[in-house]
Amino acid sequence: MVADCAVDYAGRLSAHLPRAKRVLMLKADGSVLVHSDGGSYKPLNWMSPPCTLTEVAPSDEQKSAGIAELWEVSQRKTSDKLVISLFEVLADTSVDLGVDPGLVKDGVEAHLQELLADQIELLGDGHTLVRREYMTAIGPVDILARNHAGESVAVEIKRRGEIDGVEQLTRYLELMNRDPRLAPVHGVFAAQEIKPQARTLAEDRGIRCLVLDYDAMRGIEDMNALF
Repeated sequence: MVADCAVDYAGRLSAHLPRAKRVLMLKADGSVLVHSDGGSYKPLNWMSPPCTLTEVAPSDEQKSAGIAELWEVSQRKTSDKLVISLFEVLADTSVDLGVDPGLVKDGVEAHLQELLADQIELLGDGHTLVRREYMTAIGPVDILARNHAGESVAVEIKRRGEIDGVEQLTRYLELMNRDPRLAPVHGVFAAQEIKPQARTLAEDRGIRCLVLDYDAMRGIEDMNALF
């Protein structure tokens, strides 16, 4: 849906988006995302499932302010609430996307994920594996682990670490940290090579960078030492 709207988020964090034209996505998994015409794939605000969307009749005062519809999106597991005030609906389209086949990862990235899961100690002493491909409402996190203090660690793995990978991990962390079962969630950006700009952005956001030695993880160096 494309609509002239204002958005308010209330819960552990509060946020307000003033009136503007935005894209509203209501997905089959129950999630609701609010996008602007910029910022790439990252939504301005969202509510992850399980949640409930309720259409509420605006009050007389709200009608006088031009609000035609009110949506209240409530998170079932917390008290968080997303309130979308619709002034005008410019486009409303519903499409059944069918069953998604999932992301087919680059062969090296998939192998790096498998190797790091088997060698989870590379993240640091005391780390343990929770699972690979931990599914969130916006896609799978490559590895979910726990550190020595029992806190969650989300790991995004790339062959070459660039800014878009940091943005992807940031999006996962923002969503996962809303889940009281996981929070606090720390981020690790792991790659064979990490670009300087990506490292700077990651460290600025409190995300730890880890350079992976693919050959060493496969044991090639040890094999070469035998000959």
